[in-house]
Amino acid sequence: MFIDEVEIHVRAGKGGNGVIHFRREKYVPRGGPDGGDGGKGGDILLEVVPTLNTLLAFQHKTSFYAQDGTNGAKSNMTGRSGEDLVIPVPPGTVVYNAERGEILGDLVSPGQKLVVARGGRGGRGNARFATSVNQVPRVAEKGEPGEEIQLHLELRLIADVGIVGVPNAGKSTFLAAVTNAKPKIADYPFTTIEPNLGVARLDNEHNLILADIPGLIEGAHLGVGLGYTFLRHIQRTRVLIHILDGLSEDPLLDFIQINSELALFDPDLARKSQIVALNKIDLPLVEARWLEFLSEFHDYLNQRKQEVVVVADPFAISALARKNLQPLLYRVLQILDETPNVFEIDEMPVYRGESDPHAFTIEKVTEGWRISGKAIERAAKMTYWEHYQSVRRFQKILETLGVEQALREAGVQNGDTVFIGENELEWQD
Repeated sequence: MFIDEVEIHVRAGKGGNGVIHFRREKYVPRGGPDGGDGGKGGDILLEVVPTLNTLLAFQHKTSFYAQDGTNGAKSNMTGRSGEDLVIPVPPGTVVYNAERGEILGDLVSPGQKLVVARGGRGGRGNARFATSVNQVPRVAEKGEPGEEIQLHLELRLIADVGIVGVPNAGKSTFLAAVTNAKPKIADYPFTTIEPNLGVARLDNEHNLILADIPGLIEGAHLGVGLGYTFLRHIQRTRVLIHILDGLSEDPLLDFIQINSELALFDPDLARKSQIVALNKIDLPLVEARWLEFLSEFHDYLNQRKQEVVVVADPFAISALARKNLQPLLYRVLQILDETPNVFEIDEMPVYRGESDPHAFTIEKVTEGWRISGKAIERAAKMTYWEHYQSVRRFQKILETLGVEQALREAGVQNGDTVFIGENELEWQD
């Protein structure tokens, strides 16, 4: 089964808690604070594994959690960091933030990695809060929560050549004839309901990776038929082999229709180099109409030179009889040598599109007030509420971020309930 689109939920590891501890040894009555820091939580990464060619592994497992860091200990011992979780994905995986629809990365090269969720830092132990004024600090931090995100993964096949055409034009037969691929072949439209990859070995030095894209029909860019679900797979290819059905009522009209669908889905697709092949030339009817088609095709190109990039004269082939296939493939190889591979890159930028992490909002709710914001909610989760000094430190954070002033301006009163994340607090001015 070919799976090319999934959603997964990932959560990085939580940082370990810092501890409150004081050195206690015989003859050392004032050993001072020695609570250690917590360990960092594990990150979650996606890594390209070239042997994968589908997202099938995510069909039954859609939630991934990295290891938490361990808590600190006495004698200033730092907790162990959580192990990173590496999730293998196939080349050509595009990663989106499912909630925002923003692209986070485009994974193409073997071994390429993308950190999609960072583990929380370990909380600081009380030894880190000792000062000349406060030599016995009873304050520490809990570990920072790890990042949590819903991801949308979309696979776009990476192939040198994309094979396109109307349903039943003979694309799968062509792929089977020139490679070891075994696509489903039958004499009815939409035999191919998922993309197929194959490797054509021309000689000892040259190979071509071809992708058979399911047949396109009018309205495909809007999702009609198999629609845009498979149109995106052509975006990775560098050259297109456009196979026309020699038994079609109007092969030239089929050619125009398919190119219209490509351009409507992505204008860049219409600018890809194409090699046209009229299939089923072994049949007398097709052979008889070959010269007429060739004349009509050239007339069309002379009138619409800017609309499509055809880089060679059309080929007359028979995928079933394996006629003229090698010359076609060598011409494709020549075009590939002249076409740069823009996807061979070492690193893709990561677009997170985050707003100011210190920003917050205040909302009046029935029970009181709710404060929402990344930084303030994280600080609340990292606070030891049972220790007075930790609470005082959190109040300082409220003041620094401007939350206190904003609440006063919003009209908060003594005794009002303030909600921050999962915490319920009472306001005292």
